Amino acid sequence: MTERTEAVQTVFVDQADPLAAPLLEELAIEYSTRYGRTRDEIYEDLSTYPAEEFAAPGGALLVVVEDGTSVAGGAFRRYDDTTAELKRIWTSSAHHRRRGLGRIVLRELEAEIVRAGYSRIFLTTGPRQPEAVALYLAAGYTALFDRSLPPQDVGIHGFEKILHTATALPSDCAAKEYESV
Repeated sequence: MTERTEAVQTVFVDQADPLAAPLLEELAIEYSTRYGRTRDEIYEDLSTYPAEEFAAPGGALLVVVEDGTSVAGGAFRRYDDTTAELKRIWTSSAHHRRRGLGRIVLRELEAEIVRAGYSRIFLTTGPRQPEAVALYLAAGYTALFDRSLPPQDVGIHGFEKILHTATALPSDCAAKEYESV
């Protein structure tokens, strides 16, 4: 097996930033394929969501960029005074999955969530997203559903993670670079 390493950069952006567009566009396609609504219906939901919910001080939207192209991303917003809710976790299907980019997105969002003063993360994912379930379990999230049931019987899959201040990465930078495999 040949190992390929590229530098990727993480940047926090506004929902209207052109770097966020591929995230929203591909999520719309992905969700429509898995859940049956049209791409346009889902894109409308994603793109008209109040942008201020994914902006400081209560939220953020992160994009992972490689060679000027958005290849992964995610966001969080305020759920309650102590809890942030993860949303829109995405990795491009164009040769970028299974490279650890989702773990980078989670790590950066978790650090920003701690810096924003939250101590807990909550999220939901759907029954037709086994890759997402595996990512959250591998990243230390606790399933809030009966894992012995078939995914379709569970419906929406809730997760939580209790954060500690040690979770935050020591950085005030708006952009970071990683080596990804």
